[in-house]
Amino acid sequence: MTVRAKLAGALAAVALFSLGAGLAPRPASATATASAPIAYSSTVHGDPADVYAPPSDQIRTRLPVALLLQGANVDKSQYAAFARAVAGYGFAVVVPNHTRTVLGQQGLFTEQAQAAWTVEWMRQEAGRAASPLHDKIDTGSLVLLGHSFGGATGLMVTTGTCAPPFCGEPATRPAELKGAALYGTNNASPGGGGSPPVANAVPVALIQGTADGIAAPSAAETTYQALQKPPKMLVSVTGANHYGLTDAQNPAGARPDPSAQTAGQDVTVAAAARWSGMFLRTVLGDRWSGVWLYGVGDAVDDAVTVVSTR
Repeated sequence: MTVRAKLAGALAAVALFSLGAGLAPRPASATATASAPIAYSSTVHGDPADVYAPPSDQIRTRLPVALLLQGANVDKSQYAAFARAVAGYGFAVVVPNHTRTVLGQQGLFTEQAQAAWTVEWMRQEAGRAASPLHDKIDTGSLVLLGHSFGGATGLMVTTGTCAPPFCGEPATRPAELKGAALYGTNNASPGGGGSPPVANAVPVALIQGTADGIAAPSAAETTYQALQKPPKMLVSVTGANHYGLTDAQNPAGARPDPSAQTAGQDVTVAAAARWSGMFLRTVLGDRWSGVWLYGVGDAVDDAVTVVSTR
């Protein structure tokens, strides 16, 4: 495909997306007075959280909420660029810092109960008069984003099974959960023993860096095959390593990736956000996002390769 054809396809996809993403198009004449994207601090079940959403003047329908489950000992601040980018696809993105003890070590470790806690937060925040998202949240639609340990937590949430060490207290899958897009995530057995079946009850996309030295690409492939319920998708981001969606490589406190990233951080963050956002919009029923996801995206996006089952 020529560069011209790719550009034309990408522009067509953007035009289609603007019709169905729940965001109002912004006239050029209004640029100077448009509001800024929403970003503020909140608390989810006692956990400090950062919240990101599109500008108020672009929101025309209530927003589904995306809970971002952090990687082990990765501070919420490291997901600012990724969360803002996903929010731009028509989501309110919530990124908590959840501290607990796992195998005798206290740190930032997600747990499955956070999904239900976020549903509670959605209802409270939608009704809170002082909230920037007052009356702007679709309280019936929750999706998951996840990274590494947080992605594995999200994977277990999709099954509704309490699985230590991801289940700190008894937890079930919320009825509001519609789908998940998880980065650097797998359930492969140590030593290359394959992946046990994943009884996911909602659609799952695995976003995987091809240069990941912590969560091997081959493990993501076996986990993709183990997912029981389609639609499912495996998106491989060329040149991304384990920290291809964080603001910086090897965040302080987290396990460093020995494999160097060969693509720019801005490129990998944008690719991970683009495919996460479009997959989740599609499973939420936006048909124009589905046109891009299955009919346009892989053809015009040189940053990724995609395998999918519908």
